[in-house]
Amino acid sequence: MRNALATVLKLLGEDPKRPGLRKTPERWEKAMQFLTSGYGQNLKEVVNGALFPTDTDGMVIVKDIECYSLCEHHLLPFVGKVHVGYIPSEKAIGLSKIARIVDMFARRLQTQERLGQQICDALQDVLKPKGVGVVIEANHFCMMMRGVEKQHSTAVTSFVRGSFRRDARTREEFLRLIRG
Repeated sequence: MRNALATVLKLLGEDPKRPGLRKTPERWEKAMQFLTSGYGQNLKEVVNGALFPTDTDGMVIVKDIECYSLCEHHLLPFVGKVHVGYIPSEKAIGLSKIARIVDMFARRLQTQERLGQQICDALQDVLKPKGVGVVIEANHFCMMMRGVEKQHSTAVTSFVRGSFRRDARTREEFLRLIRG
């Protein structure tokens, strides 16, 4: 990776040996390894058995989960918030595991649409809940820094399963609670 970035720097007209850039390939490699560390994780390891029997049927929501990912189209960041809700069937998951699931998928080259789908599907697979919903609000640097250059635009995506899809009242309760 380091050699590849040194080549890119040269192609940009830079000197990778100048003092300010000398360690950039090494730093970039470490940054990319961290920003794409989700490829080395799997759902079972992330959840790590943090599933608990429950007899509650109230909605569980973790909102405003910070999310940082790289757009697969331009390798530029998109940043925002993820809101996750579910209605348990027989199992509840440790709340921190929801944020870890978000991070696992966000730390891959992504589209916002696929990220939300993966989070929703993962929770559906692990919990078999009565319903699950995921809403993502994000700002995309590929739209802010290049192309249309719209710095104040936000993309919002929504993914729902089970009762969140079938029952408009359940879906509306989820959306109302994440807004408030």
